[in-house]
Amino acid sequence: MPLDSQSINRYGDELYDALLTRQAIAPLLEREPDLGIDDAYRIQSRLVARRVAAGETVVGKKIGATSKAIQNLLGVHQPDFGQLTSGMAYEEGQDVPLDGLIQPRAEAEVAFVLKRDLHGPGITAADVLYATDYVVPCFEIVDSRITDWKIRIQDTIADNASCGVYLLGKTRLHPTQLDLNLAGMVLERNGELFDTAAGAAVQGGPVNAVVWLANTLGRLGIPFRAGEVILSGSQSSLVPCVPGETLRCSVGGLGSCSIRFAGAAS
Repeated sequence: MPLDSQSINRYGDELYDALLTRQAIAPLLEREPDLGIDDAYRIQSRLVARRVAAGETVVGKKIGATSKAIQNLLGVHQPDFGQLTSGMAYEEGQDVPLDGLIQPRAEAEVAFVLKRDLHGPGITAADVLYATDYVVPCFEIVDSRITDWKIRIQDTIADNASCGVYLLGKTRLHPTQLDLNLAGMVLERNGELFDTAAGAAVQGGPVNAVVWLANTLGRLGIPFRAGEVILSGSQSSLVPCVPGETLRCSVGGLGSCSIRFAGAAS
């Protein structure tokens, strides 16, 4: 049966406190074996509401669990989503501190920035292209407030899809100026090849992932707003974040993006 509001708030507050103190908590699913997806999103909403009450604003969304490998790991057959806040945002050229994170890992992807609202359901790929201002290579630093990343899908949803921080690159194109499905991505760590991928690994293509999210949010009564950032899902494997190290991702036809880590994560 669904969790009562008191339990929803308690778990959301636990996750918010974990964010502030950098002290991970036990998996929620261990304590609530019947925790469902809908309740996990309610907990996420409480967590995000606490961040907003503290002065942050919601600036976009992220799509998680887009690849088959991650879906198999979590035992699900569809992506999930989280909400991006102003406190998570960095731009290329800024060192990204790790001091405020618990167990960060980096992933490379493509971000969409909207120039028009998108109201699902019924959104198509053509609608997404029409509403997009530009796409940009980016890094998302995922971070779990759950001990040792011992997560199932309910845990990561409740934990705002394991959002940490993200960094947008400076090269911008409209998505019709390249084939995002076929565009290859090369990920380098300290100048050495770490991983390669293609956009088709993400739900058959990044635009498809955004379509899924727009329609999923639409059924929940949540629109995309002009100016919002959408992280379309990781195209790379996860990279441990180490102070002083630099990562660079290059997307064929779009350009590259670099991130350098500062501080210490423990």
